[in-house]
This record gives sequence, C-alpha cells and structure tokens, in this order.
Amino acid sequence: MNFGVSLVPDDLGELATRAKMAEDLGFDYVGVPDSQSLWPELYVSLGVIASATERVHLGPTVTNPLTRHPAVAASGIASINRLSGGRAYFGIGSGDSAILNLGLRPAKLADLHEYMQAMRTLLAGESVDYKGRSIHVKWSNNQIPLVMSAEGPRTLAMAGGIADAVIVHSGLTKDVLADTIARIREGERAAGRPEGSTKVWAFAKCNISDNHDDAIDEIKMALAASGHHAFRHTLEGKNVPEELQEAVRVLQGEYVTSEHEQLGETRNRALSDELGLTDFLAERFAVAGTPDECLAKVQDIRDAGVDNLLILAISSQTDDLIRRFGEQVIARI
Repeated sequence: MNFGVSLVPDDLGELATRAKMAEDLGFDYVGVPDSQSLWPELYVSLGVIASATERVHLGPTVTNPLTRHPAVAASGIASINRLSGGRAYFGIGSGDSAILNLGLRPAKLADLHEYMQAMRTLLAGESVDYKGRSIHVKWSNNQIPLVMSAEGPRTLAMAGGIADAVIVHSGLTKDVLADTIARIREGERAAGRPEGSTKVWAFAKCNISDNHDDAIDEIKMALAASGHHAFRHTLEGKNVPEELQEAVRVLQGEYVTSEHEQLGETRNRALSDELGLTDFLAERFAVAGTPDECLAKVQDIRDAGVDNLLILAISSQTDDLIRRFGEQVIARI
C-alpha cells in the first residue's frame, strides 16, 4: 500500500518544508485542497511542492467542476506535470467548501462525468465539445491520472467506470470499505473495464498522540467535516445506523462552511459532541489515536484492499503529525 498526505497551504514556506519532509519520511503522494475562500491558490501551492520535492506525486485533493473551467484546470495541472517532471495527478469531486462558501451547490453527477471526459481529452492536446462549445489546450500532451472523490453508491460506480483512481470518503471500517470497493468494481464491469482498473485511495482524518482521547479531541472539527460531506444529499446506501440518522441530518443543517477544517473552539468542533456523533465519526473516518492504534487501523485498511491511504494533516503540531505517521506507521508497515 502507498501513502499520501493532504497539506493545507496556509503558509507557502511551511508547505514546501512539509512536502519535503513527507517525501523523506516515505509518503508517495502529496495533495493540496482547493478552497479559494479559505486557503491560498491551489496551483501556486502545487508549484511550490513540485519545486521542493523530487519523487512524490502531487495534485489537488480535490478541486471541483464549478470554480475551475476544464480548460483552465487542464492547463494548470499540465503545467504542474511539466514542472514536476511528470509527477502530477488530477483530483476532483463534486465540490465542498470551495463552492459552498460561494453559495453554490455541488455539481450533478452528469456534469462531473462530462467534466472528467473533457479533462482526459484536453490533457491529450485534443479539442472537445464541452457544454456546446469547442475548447482545447493545444500545448498539452499529458497522460495525467484522473482521480475522483466519491462517497455515495452512484458516485462510486461512476468513478469505477471513468477514473484512474477514486478517493473514497465513505468510511474506513471493514464493512464500509468492502461495500465501497464492491460498488467501484460494479462500475468497472458496467463500463467494460477490467477489474482493478480503478485504484482505491482511502481518505482519512488523522492525528497521533500518546493519549487516544487527546488525538480525537483536536480533530473533532475534521470529523464533523467528514460527516457533513459524506452524508449530504441522502443517507440511502451510506451505511449510517438508524439511531444516528437524525443526528447526522442535524449536522447537515448546523455545519458552518466558513469554519471548514479550522482548528480551535469553532462551532463545527462542538457539533460532534453535542450530537453524540464523535465516536461514530472517529471510527468511520479517522486514523487517530496512539501510534499502535493508528498502525492497527492502517493494517485493517490495507487488508481491505486499499491501494493508497491519503491522510489529512491538520493539527496544532502538523510537522510532528507528519513525522510520527512516517516513523511510527509507514516505517512499521
């Protein structure tokens, strides 16, 4: 199994240092979230990482179809691919904080499918008809992996039919991963693709501490973010226990998008405890706890058939989190 880390680009100097540290500690991928209202520009940040590293693959984790026209996105990621010597990947989903902070709604599946097809054609340097207009990025000639974020049954199946890899944010428990991977494979079969054509990347909120409760406590805002994102639109097919479904629905209405993934005493941090969801969200979406607990969770994720584990590194001690995960988890795996 490979390992990746998603780094919030709040300080571009620290971003370069952390990306290089992750590379030295054995991570294989470094991603950057795209949320223009909360953090600095995605492609500037990826350029910083490309210049600071030599081996890791890099890309957005993830961007969206609404704030980035496909020709603009294709030119951006092709530029990063050229700058990095062919190490780029393109991660995309239907949209979260980047679009919610603009008062927009996530992209529909049909629009996301059309966008993915357009990106593949544009990156090959060919023209494509997109929403009734012919567009192109003539200078590009790149085979850049297209990585799609997915949670619900329909989205997972679509990703299996069109993506090179899928970032699954549906959950990390054994049963949920089995169901998730089965839906991806169904999508492959429906599209006539060989089984395993779509690599499985699992996305985890992460924190490591010598004390289990301390590790969970600091990332409660991230757990709320996962519940808000993964369970939006509908709970159908998402394996949420019946007794927690009403609390999950309340989370959808109470979540504060302007405080998305922000450390400190935020409203989002309080929500998981108030709604009695902390333990459920931590088990479902996190690799968090003592080093031994994190190692055991990662081994279970690997054994479930995951190809790449992508952790989100948001902590008051982010450098320490990256270092401990590299030394106390990756090295032992």
